[in-house]
Amino acid sequence: MKLGHPVASGNTAHIYIVQDKIVKVFREDLPDGTSFYEAEKQRYALSKGLPVPKIIDVTKIDRRQALVMEKISGRTLGDLLLENRDQAEYYMELSVEIQQSIHRIIANSFEPMSKKLTRKIEMAEALTCNQKTALIRMLNEKSAKTELCHGDFHLFNLIMGEQVTIIDWVDASAGDRRADVYRTYLLYTQSSSELAKMYLQLYCKKSGLSKEEIMEWAPIVAGARLAEGVLSEDNGRLLEIVDQYI
Repeated sequence: MKLGHPVASGNTAHIYIVQDKIVKVFREDLPDGTSFYEAEKQRYALSKGLPVPKIIDVTKIDRRQALVMEKISGRTLGDLLLENRDQAEYYMELSVEIQQSIHRIIANSFEPMSKKLTRKIEMAEALTCNQKTALIRMLNEKSAKTELCHGDFHLFNLIMGEQVTIIDWVDASAGDRRADVYRTYLLYTQSSSELAKMYLQLYCKKSGLSKEEIMEWAPIVAGARLAEGVLSEDNGRLLEIVDQYI
């Protein structure tokens, strides 16, 4: 399969368009089974009525794991918002409604969020042993939940076409929606405190959750993000969030 040039790149994969299909090719250093598990997550989400791309094949290309999916035509809500800033609240409210539809689903067969967060905290080189111990203790004190959580939910993972399609399920897990909401809030604060505030207010208003409930997850989620090695992320600010609670 000739891939050509990627049309998009993320922290875990490059995206190509081949014969009117989307091909997602993962980084070589990701664990075996990454593509299989993401495919299973998408299939489960689709079976529950969520708008996600259909999986066509799970394969390898040049010894790298790959997914072949249906191509979804449209533009991301993130791109649309950047071009229509006066419509920011509309796009953000739409995204919150979609995220809530995800959180209503029970995902008992998915990896527990607590396991995923613990693994990331343990891998985070910027954290001290004492910080890791404290964060994992805080995590273990949380009650276990099995709500479907996307794990990387933001406007650029939502494609507006005939309907809004949710993409990039690699980080999905079964856990606490409040942690998933804080993760989204944290991602928005990286680029716009105004949008982050708008998002959090809208989610709380529509869900009945309080800001304080969501912020309880701040040090755990920020500590786990330190393991992701995102070049655009400021590790200093993540450590400041951790230090506020420890």
